[in-house]
Amino acid sequence: MYTKYSLEEIKENLKSCLSEERYLHSIGTMEMAMELAKSFNCDVDKAQIAGLLHDCAKCLSKEELEKSKLEFEECEKLSAKTWHAPVGAYIAKHNYGVVDEEILSAIRWHTIGKRNMSDFEKIIFIADKIEHRTREFEFREKIEKVLNETHNLDKTMLKSFKITIKSLLKRELPICKQTVDVYNDLLEKIST
Repeated sequence: MYTKYSLEEIKENLKSCLSEERYLHSIGTMEMAMELAKSFNCDVDKAQIAGLLHDCAKCLSKEELEKSKLEFEECEKLSAKTWHAPVGAYIAKHNYGVVDEEILSAIRWHTIGKRNMSDFEKIIFIADKIEHRTREFEFREKIEKVLNETHNLDKTMLKSFKITIKSLLKRELPICKQTVDVYNDLLEKIST
């Protein structure tokens, strides 16, 4: 057991603290995480919990996120849109009783990524991008195409980062240095 609550209790709680669309996204991410975990021989039960809880702090206001007093990476301070990830890991641990460090880490890094992510962390990161309930087809299709053609998590992650970085550039938004570092690491790993 990875949490002190049942899956149904977690779902009921999330329904009350997330918007309807964010709740559907969380269910979709959970479903996709389980599918990917099966495909890449990772723990499906862990993927279910991580996928479901990955955005548990997403609907908190900027003020509520700031109250957490958690340490953010320097580059995360550039955009409050990424703060829900570290706060979400905290909430998963303290409100839902999750003690598994890999689940907490997958929640923590599902937005900006980190160097040397485990396959499990990559699965949660990717599931968040390609779930079928709320993600637009045009966005997820490009990432899924790489996943289906290569069955390679690193190549799929790289495609996801390319799309994200292009989008941030197009909208003239700051790009987290850590995200660029992860992108460069993946590029180097794939090319060698």
